[in-house]
Amino acid sequence: MSVNYSARSLRLRRLFRHRDQRLMVVPLDHSIADGPLTARGGLDALVGQLVGNGVDAVVLHKGSLRHVRTDRFTGMSLIMHLSASTAHAPDPDAKYLVTGVEEALRQGADAVSVHVNLGSRDERQQIADLGAVADVCDRWNVPLLAMMYPRGPKISNPRDPELVVHTATLAADLGADIVKTLYTGSSDEMADIVEACPIPVIVAGGVRVDAEDQVLDFVGDAIRGGAAGVAMGRNVFQAPDPGAMARKISQIVHSTSEGPGTHSARREAFVSGAL
Repeated sequence: MSVNYSARSLRLRRLFRHRDQRLMVVPLDHSIADGPLTARGGLDALVGQLVGNGVDAVVLHKGSLRHVRTDRFTGMSLIMHLSASTAHAPDPDAKYLVTGVEEALRQGADAVSVHVNLGSRDERQQIADLGAVADVCDRWNVPLLAMMYPRGPKISNPRDPELVVHTATLAADLGADIVKTLYTGSSDEMADIVEACPIPVIVAGGVRVDAEDQVLDFVGDAIRGGAAGVAMGRNVFQAPDPGAMARKISQIVHSTSEGPGTHSARREAFVSGAL
């Protein structure tokens, strides 16, 4: 297989740095929606606990980066989040662009992310924003992570496999390189979603769960279903020891065997630029 050394492939390689082509991502973008993530030590101390504990990338807003030491990212990738909203808005599901790809490049990011709530009252604008950001990412060869959720007034079951696979393939159709979406609760259903989606699918960590074993079992089930990794936020940064929790999750992400299928080979081809 020939190797494509384009700038986009290079940045994808920085993200998917392991031979298994999987990702352990810790989103730290919750502060705009919900308020400060941590009261002790600040954001830099939290990021410092994640470095060296198997975290492949963190997701941050542009202003947060001013409060994190740059050397934190010598062994860990940075994904800048471009979307925002607060829990106090008339429609919290309406996500708005608050920065752009060029700003992410100026800040040294390896990739950008955009949030879309499929089924929200503001869906039209969010989908348009995703398509526009994808165009700019193509211009600058920047990988795009689409955070896609079935979420809105007509969504009765956000974990319906048909809805989840729709959100995943929508991201691919509009030019995303990686999609983060919900885990439906079944490895077999996960395998079907991964098979239908031409880009790597990582699963969202969801709400805080007190039982550590439950979180780790969830991660293992998702990987066995062919997921390309997890984006685990609250269950890491709200854990008593975020670094230790991140390490346990990363070990599962990067050591669990997948079920039957060619997902790993397809991810390798995608990251290398052959797809």
